[in-house]
Amino acid sequence: MSGVIMQRIIGLAIATFALSSLTGGPVAAHTGGSMVGDGVDQGQSRRAPIDIGALLTASRGAPPIICSLASKAVRGWGWGDRSDAPSTPLGSFVSSTNYDSDSNQFPAADVQLLLTGLGSDDPCVREMSIRLLGTQKAETVGNELITRLGSADPGLRALSAAGLGFVEAANAVDPLIRTLRDASVDVRANSAWALGRIENGRAVAPLVNLFSDDAEKVREAAVVAVGHMESTSTVPALIRVIRQDNSPRVRRVAAWALGNIEARDAVEALGGVLGHDADASVREMAAWALGNIEDRRAVPALATAIRQDSEDRVRETAVWAIGNLEDRSSIDILGAATSDRSPRVRGTAAWAIGQLDENGTKAPPGLLRLLTDESADTRLKAAWALGQVGDSGALPAVRDALHVEKNDHVRRALIRALMKSGERSEATLTQLLSSSDPEIREAAVRGLAGRDSFNPWPWPWPRPRPFP
Repeated sequence: MSGVIMQRIIGLAIATFALSSLTGGPVAAHTGGSMVGDGVDQGQSRRAPIDIGALLTASRGAPPIICSLASKAVRGWGWGDRSDAPSTPLGSFVSSTNYDSDSNQFPAADVQLLLTGLGSDDPCVREMSIRLLGTQKAETVGNELITRLGSADPGLRALSAAGLGFVEAANAVDPLIRTLRDASVDVRANSAWALGRIENGRAVAPLVNLFSDDAEKVREAAVVAVGHMESTSTVPALIRVIRQDNSPRVRRVAAWALGNIEARDAVEALGGVLGHDADASVREMAAWALGNIEDRRAVPALATAIRQDSEDRVRETAVWAIGNLEDRSSIDILGAATSDRSPRVRGTAAWAIGQLDENGTKAPPGLLRLLTDESADTRLKAAWALGQVGDSGALPAVRDALHVEKNDHVRRALIRALMKSGERSEATLTQLLSSSDPEIREAAVRGLAGRDSFNPWPWPWPRPRPFP
């Protein structure tokens, strides 16, 4: 690597670090210890000056992966894990995680530098320019970006549409609606995405019209935008998309949109997609949607998926969905899922049984078996669930598990299960209170103090659900 390129990379990294402090963005990834930014007065940091011209100079010629990492420091938070603008200068090099930071307004001269940077022939300069402009107030940059929607350069039009979405410019709704008919795929996709961030109801019908667009990217952006607007009038069109669109990506976000809208009219259609769609990501999202809608008519389709789907993530999400429905008649379905070949499915099944919160009922045999599961996370969820169930008949199994358990978190959860299941024998309590482990002694004391003393306990929530 040449010295010039290395200097640019170092300069870009330093400038980005300074900018992340300025905007209140993350300074370093959390690695289990303290973060680099811990103890720093973030309010003071945000008042530090930044040389916009130097940042853009450092960006020129930087490798795309370096620019991608740097650009994340200046992005604005938004909704959804995959909700970045559909088309940006660096494209797939840029991570899709979108986040919001405290906006810090730049001097007018710097804003002009950034606006000029939008027309650069260097993709990194354009990327950094639009990200930085996206941290500004819509009143400051909105009109300038709207003007650029009329540019003869489709790249600049697409970039301007993305910027209007970043700043959520309310006065851009009508111009963006007009650009939904643009000849450029990137312009149409970014305009749809921006309208979804602005969330103005006037855009619903024009966005639905894009569901038949020839470009997959455009259809996907339009469906996600409509899902965020949460208009029930779009449900029939979204159902047609999940049943008929030839793109798994588009069908997937249509299932998400129906779940986000909590469209009860879509339960039957989502159940059909869960059972028959060829793409696992679509089936997974259909299961999530059914769980989010919380309609018990979904139980048969979810139960079938738990028994028959070939993909672990689909079965796991279907189990989660039943737990989210809190359908107590599904205890046998969940009990059977505790024998699934995937530890994630078994653990989520344990969580779902605990979610039913049937205190004083009999624990399914499968839940007791999970106390010796190979996965510590599954054992934790099983112990937590047994505490929720409170079955005194499970006490021997819990005691046996406690004697051999090595994981501290699981041991504490087992003590919680003992106490909530009615364990008050002198021998057991003496053993726990005499433990050389202070956490065990504390857990026992908390258990003796009563039910409410167990809060806060680590909540064994399943992994984050899929989002577009």
